Amino acid sequence: MNQEVSRTKRVALEVRKTLSEILHRETKDPRLSKVNITECKISKDLSVVTVYFTIIGQNEADQAAQDAIKALEKAKGFFRTEVGKRMNLRITPEVRFFYDTVAENASHIEELIFQALHKKDEYK
Repeated sequence: MNQEVSRTKRVALEVRKTLSEILHRETKDPRLSKVNITECKISKDLSVVTVYFTIIGQNEADQAAQDAIKALEKAKGFFRTEVGKRMNLRITPEVRFFYDTVAENASHIEELIFQALHKKDEYK
């Protein structure tokens, strides 16, 4: 079982690397120029890869992020085909894109902690 887990992690890392190369070297859509892939998770049977991405300086609600989501959805067949060509997998995984909100959530939590600490100082 450990070997299977490490295989899925290795494949996910390789898919991330491959998608990043495709995204930055071969994609001509200007909506994707600032997209960064942050993480890839792949199913145990390697049939579905979930790709998390972000745009530096943007959050999910911004227009640039919405445009990027549309562009990625439109091009996901292209990405799947290219991953299939470049990687030696029995099954080419279906690609699903999601905006990564981890940085936004961390920033929000930091702000809440900062506010709570300053409120505590006011009561002293």
